[in-house]
Amino acid sequence: MYALNLWPALTRYCDDGSIEIDNSAAERALRGIAIGRRNYLFAGSDNGGERAAAIYSLIGTAKLNGVDPAAWLRYVLTHIADHPVNQIDDFLPWNLASRLAIISAPKQ
Repeated sequence: MYALNLWPALTRYCDDGSIEIDNSAAERALRGIAIGRRNYLFAGSDNGGERAAAIYSLIGTAKLNGVDPAAWLRYVLTHIADHPVNQIDDFLPWNLASRLAIISAPKQ
């Protein structure tokens, strides 16, 4: 009886192609948070936790801007020593997105 009462909601995805049949994508997106929550217990100290939070923020910002976090971090770490400190915002993911797309494009 429960399923029959909810039948229109259960079959809604058949009428609208943009609706997913399940919430697996959302659960996969939250998996990193759930795993991280356990790992945060082992940050070592408050300072370690703050550093971990900063790294997670940087990686999340790169992902939100469509930049591969590994390529972005590699670029920043190899170029930051020779870069003027007053122009550090040049390394923000949204400022490097087009450059990194060219650099990390597959070679033909």
